[in-house]
Amino acid sequence: MTQLPILVLTTGGTIDKQYFDASSQYMIVGTVVTRLLEIGRVLHPFQVEEVMRKDSLEMDDADRATIAARVAASDATRIVITHGTDTMTETAKALAGIEGKTIVLVGALAPARFAESDATFNLGMAFATVQVAQPGVYITMNGTVFEAGKVVKDREAGRFVEI
Repeated sequence: MTQLPILVLTTGGTIDKQYFDASSQYMIVGTVVTRLLEIGRVLHPFQVEEVMRKDSLEMDDADRATIAARVAASDATRIVITHGTDTMTETAKALAGIEGKTIVLVGALAPARFAESDATFNLGMAFATVQVAQPGVYITMNGTVFEAGKVVKDREAGRFVEI
């Protein structure tokens, strides 16, 4: 039986940041998601597409509409979206009206290029969740699957918590 590919949409965020020592700053560069899935020896077919390269604090409603339109227009029914953690819940709200698709948003609190990043684990959780969850919108962070609309980022604790 042929498995339909999982669509992975990248939007930027910490997961794809890289530190540039010469300028002493982090910048979002080309996505590392494909490489992480290759290192993880993922066998399920997937397709990675870049939507934008933005820190989620720089995203606005037009950016969220762009992401939602991309999801709605896709033939894929299982979609993972990499996203910055600061406004991930806002984008999840913008996706809530899309029916018939399982959509999982995921990010990282440390860049994937760092040895002690949570990115690889979080991406693996998202990839697994999108394969088994019922249609709807979810966020996977901190080893937990959250239903969109029932989670917030606790900035002081540096984690996501159910509300």
